[in-house]
Amino acid sequence: MGRPLEGIKVVEVAMWAFVPACGGMLADLGADVIKVEPPSGDPLRGLTIGSLSGKGTIDYSWESYNRGKRSVTLDLKQEAGRAVLDRLLADADVFLTNLLPPARRAMRIDAETLRRTFSNLIYASGSALGPNGPESDRGGYDAITFWARGGIASSLTADEALHPVGPPGPAFGDTLSAAMLAGGICAAIARRAMTGEAGEVDVSLLAAAMWSQQRLICQATADGVRKFPRPDAARPNNVLVANYRTRDGRFLALCMLQADRYWARFCEVSGRPDLAADPRFTDAEARRRNLAACHAEVTSLFASKTLAEWKQILARQDGQWDVVQDVGELAQDEQVRANRYLKAVHCADGSTIPMVSVPMLFEGEALPSDRSPELGADSDTVLAALGYGEDEIIDLKVQGVVF
Repeated sequence: MGRPLEGIKVVEVAMWAFVPACGGMLADLGADVIKVEPPSGDPLRGLTIGSLSGKGTIDYSWESYNRGKRSVTLDLKQEAGRAVLDRLLADADVFLTNLLPPARRAMRIDAETLRRTFSNLIYASGSALGPNGPESDRGGYDAITFWARGGIASSLTADEALHPVGPPGPAFGDTLSAAMLAGGICAAIARRAMTGEAGEVDVSLLAAAMWSQQRLICQATADGVRKFPRPDAARPNNVLVANYRTRDGRFLALCMLQADRYWARFCEVSGRPDLAADPRFTDAEARRRNLAACHAEVTSLFASKTLAEWKQILARQDGQWDVVQDVGELAQDEQVRANRYLKAVHCADGSTIPMVSVPMLFEGEALPSDRSPELGADSDTVLAALGYGEDEIIDLKVQGVVF
């Protein structure tokens, strides 16, 4: 069975991480994604990110967000460059961009201009703050727009902290927002197939951050508070919904929301049936009244055994739990391996690089991925397919339109 977006053509005029990551997801889903880059290339190509081991030169940001695309270098500031773009768009299904609105208007690649000529084209944009309002022309990055303005940093930061908590890694908000934009594009493709109506779709970093925190935002808005109170890790409302340190310094995360259902069996397999029999801890209400004592007992209990011991113990009861893993452990996670959530992508020189799969399986299988393109690697092939002859391509290169 083919990939779900085979036959869909996407023309991407975008840079950095957010919208290119969306294009990479669409490419994995089977779309033919043609990345149109300026002569200098997407600036992400020049962002140097060192290897943690000091070995290797693979830029995993570039590889992850531009997987499976074809690259064409094109100067869209020249009329001849715009003419090439028009040919690319003649049979395209989606135009994908994150250029700022003033730049789009200057290059005549704004939604109004393109859809006037290409009425069947879905115009998809990734923005910082949305297409409406006084700051709609303003740019942003995930660290400031998604993470800071979107309320996530504040929600994770203790009141007495010297600095806000930062994102866990590069492009954290970009990749989450990219997946939402890819979903919006797929919905627009479905709508066009059912109604014949092509339209516009925009996802902003701010909106994606708000979606991820909707429970907190709605409650804070309804109750008229500025900052949603952070739970006190030392005083969980439910001792079976908390994180605990093991004897060897690892952490386990418990999420047994139906505490009374699991409490007695948890105590039994943990070797402390006396806790379940203790009238101070016999049910959820009693444990809340004696929270400090109960939490201290459970904390001490977890500190008495290693992670390996606890994994065996907790497997003998039905309550929900898991290990707090480091990112470097995920490659050995049996579920990651069984579902190919992390896979090896082959390079032209015969080597392989690790790449995370898009987080969806079809018929129980992970989708394949290909390497990202070199700058302008597909210019000649794409132009020839558009009907440009060899002499015309050479002429475009002489003019500095194509590189």
